[in-house]
Amino acid sequence: MPTSQRRLERWFERWLWRFRLIAIVPVLMSLLSAAAAFLCGTLEVLAALRVLLDTQADNSYALALQLGKLVGGVDLYLIGIALLIFGYGVYELLISNIEAAHEPEAGAGNGLLDIRSLDDLKEKLVKVIVVALIVAAFKAMLIFPITSTTNLLVFSGSVFLLALSAWLVAGGKKLPKH
Repeated sequence: MPTSQRRLERWFERWLWRFRLIAIVPVLMSLLSAAAAFLCGTLEVLAALRVLLDTQADNSYALALQLGKLVGGVDLYLIGIALLIFGYGVYELLISNIEAAHEPEAGAGNGLLDIRSLDDLKEKLVKVIVVALIVAAFKAMLIFPITSTTNLLVFSGSVFLLALSAWLVAGGKKLPKH
């Protein structure tokens, strides 16, 4: 009786261990989504550059809109990077180490894609997402109309909050003394 119970337990544990491979679905989807985000970002940047090069806009609002599209492309790149980090992190944490990334000639060392724990993954994703949000806020601020004192205060507060969030993402390190 204990032998059959032990065999059943080993069979279940092997099945349970193999079940982690279902995590390949979000890995593949995040990598495909990253490629789509990079493609969309590139198309957005190219479209904005085409408009900027074709027209000699004297209208500062039109220029700000085109710069906003350029910044939107950067934002899409950041989203693609976040998706890559997520995909690589899930793969490394649940499926297997990416040996090619840890080879000396790979040059990846201990960068954004070096994920050793769930906390590492969370920390790196939060940093990239906050930067993407800062870029998105910057894009919105390009066309923010400053027509009153209230608008100027809102704009200034937004700049302050963006600077504060960038400082917090950097770890809240002290500024160097001059």
